[in-house]
Amino acid sequence: MLRLHDTATGAVAPIASRDPGAVGLYVCGPTVYGPPHVGHGRFVLVYDVLRRYLERSGYVVRHVSNVTDIDDKIIARAAAEGRDWTDVAAESEEQWWAAMDAMGVLRPTEVPHATDYVGEMADLVSDLVARGVAYETSDGVYLSCDAVEGYGLLAHQCLDSLRAGARVAVADEKRSPVDFALWKKAKPDEPTWPSPFGPGRPGWHTECVVMSLALLGDGFDLHGGGLDLVFPHHENERAQAVATGRAFARHWVHNGLVMVGGEKMSKSLGNVTDLAELVAGADPRAYRLLVLRAHYRSPLEVSPATLDDAASALARVDELARRIGRVERDAGVRGTPEAVGNVSEVGAAERAKFAEAMDDDLGTPRALAGLLGAVRRANVLLDGGDPAGGLTLARAALELLAVLGLEPRAAEQASDEVLGIIHRRDAARAGRDFAAADSLRAELEERGWIVEDGPAGTQVRR
Repeated sequence: MLRLHDTATGAVAPIASRDPGAVGLYVCGPTVYGPPHVGHGRFVLVYDVLRRYLERSGYVVRHVSNVTDIDDKIIARAAAEGRDWTDVAAESEEQWWAAMDAMGVLRPTEVPHATDYVGEMADLVSDLVARGVAYETSDGVYLSCDAVEGYGLLAHQCLDSLRAGARVAVADEKRSPVDFALWKKAKPDEPTWPSPFGPGRPGWHTECVVMSLALLGDGFDLHGGGLDLVFPHHENERAQAVATGRAFARHWVHNGLVMVGGEKMSKSLGNVTDLAELVAGADPRAYRLLVLRAHYRSPLEVSPATLDDAASALARVDELARRIGRVERDAGVRGTPEAVGNVSEVGAAERAKFAEAMDDDLGTPRALAGLLGAVRRANVLLDGGDPAGGLTLARAALELLAVLGLEPRAAEQASDEVLGIIHRRDAARAGRDFAAADSLRAELEERGWIVEDGPAGTQVRR
């Protein structure tokens, strides 16, 4: 059974789902005011792998990840560029999904947009005011955190400690510095929606609590996001549910931050790496593999060197996948029970080691190390004249790498023109015209092909 670290308790515990055989997963998605960066890419990949593994384990996963399409940052960018805020949100969301698709991320089951739930958000704010746990000021409606039992659970700090560390602006009407906005009253030239408190828009923390409960229901199983969201965002989501007497997330999961040169990646430091540029300039799987080599709760260092090393590992995976076809053809072992390996002891052992690592707090570093080790061992078996054993191990490794979203890259098919060069080269080699064969090899390499000689003749790949 999968065990995950719970931010609320600070302990690793089994995931006991609310509904047998099903898991409801809510992950805080993007605020669409600009292109995504590698920090966004990390959290999406972590929860993509979590979902994939849950589904591999037999669960039906309802994966909900929202889009915050109304926010201060969206409004500010639109004003600075003289654009409509909806254009900024739409453009940024398109950039988001393009980057996610390039990385092979599974689309969430549902993608709620904040602007589609504003009516429900206004209703929640009204309910909180009616219960006496929220109050109105000249600029909005605020939740009184003093009235919420257990406020500070996720931050592992008491209310007094949080209050002491908060800052309050001059002439602030909030009753406590930790109180937060549920509804923001209208300002000039900003989008607004109607509410019992006058026109305005919801606060960020109110958006996610409404959407998660609306789609997954009370007491849903998992709530995830980056470590930077623990406080105040997730603490404030939870506070609103508690204040209305509704059961919120049963288990809280948070991934670590991305580091660049030993420092946390942040726009203030100017060390943010654009995700679209990263995946366009290299094999997008390399970033996925890099993310999985670090435990999801640990810091992740991103650099050209770490990405190159990940790409090299993937090249070995791709070559093994190509080698399987060649070995089957050359050795004639396709379809034998030993080659298929679905019930072999070797294949079963690899699957058991993989599950043991993944069940232990999504231990992707150990799982991945085992699979890349299996890739090496499979090549040793194939080199040593054991095609059945090598194929069994290779198939198991590739099958489990696919669970992590690391499918081998399909080989590019050679054009008729390139095939003609290959045939001429094979004929030259057969006639022992090695000068011509070398010249044709050079021509293939100039066209970007990697040339290999084997029992079946000239083989080419990108």
